[in-house]
Amino acid sequence: MITAQIFWQSFINGILMGGIYALVAVGLTLIYGVMNIMNFAHGEFLMLGMYISYWAFTLLGIDPYLSVVIAFLILFLIGTLIEKTMIEPVLKGQPLNQLLLTIGISLFLSNMAVFLWSSDNRSLQTTYSNTSFNLGNIVLHEPRLVAFLFAVVISIVLYIFLQKTKIGKGIRAASQHKEGALLVGIDVKKSYMIAFGIGVACAGIAGVLLSPFFYINPTVGAAFSFTAYVIVVLGTMGNFVGALIGGLIIGIAEAIGGIVFMPSLKQVISFGIFILVLLFKPTGLFGGQQ
Repeated sequence: MITAQIFWQSFINGILMGGIYALVAVGLTLIYGVMNIMNFAHGEFLMLGMYISYWAFTLLGIDPYLSVVIAFLILFLIGTLIEKTMIEPVLKGQPLNQLLLTIGISLFLSNMAVFLWSSDNRSLQTTYSNTSFNLGNIVLHEPRLVAFLFAVVISIVLYIFLQKTKIGKGIRAASQHKEGALLVGIDVKKSYMIAFGIGVACAGIAGVLLSPFFYINPTVGAAFSFTAYVIVVLGTMGNFVGALIGGLIIGIAEAIGGIVFMPSLKQVISFGIFILVLLFKPTGLFGGQQ
């Protein structure tokens, strides 16, 4: 029997996890919204963020949450390099070529991780990895709460960056009308490169935030990647706010699904929502880009 306490505990856990899902999806929807390309290697960049956090803590003693800055810089540089050398040459080609390229990047990164670090599960144990506190009858896991707060703050900062800064406005202009952006002097290629780098860095940061309480291995990104695709479609392809709200919806749906069904089947509800959205509102909940 599902009691009120179990329900609300799962609901809060879903919100906390949904914040991290949202950050992953924000990076994915930014890349799609600006460049009109689905990055099927997105989950592997999350995986790299987890390994950056793990090795920074293991070798250098750097707290995982402090390694957010390191992961951002490394993955932003990796993302811009990949965009410039691999993505840019195929942007004018067939969509299938773009799809196969990002799948190839995904396979390369996951297999490179196996080669470098083996396929064994690793865990990052800090002094606060298993700490929690009570809020009434609800138990809040501190690393999940901190990760959620980080994800929300980073998402808000990114939104302000895109809305208020010159570079952010250039990225939005390039996403809305490439030819018009070129006519007013915006460097569209540079905007694409920055957008891809930021999108990749968002995935990496999400990996860092997960690392204190989630297992780490070369294939861990696949599940998060697929969930991010569901969120992006749910919240409308290319819609920033939609990705944030969609992440929370899926996080809650999975948490509630985990107590209604077996935990291993918790994604049944989220994919059920996904199918219903595709059937009755295929443009997503918000029906447009932002």
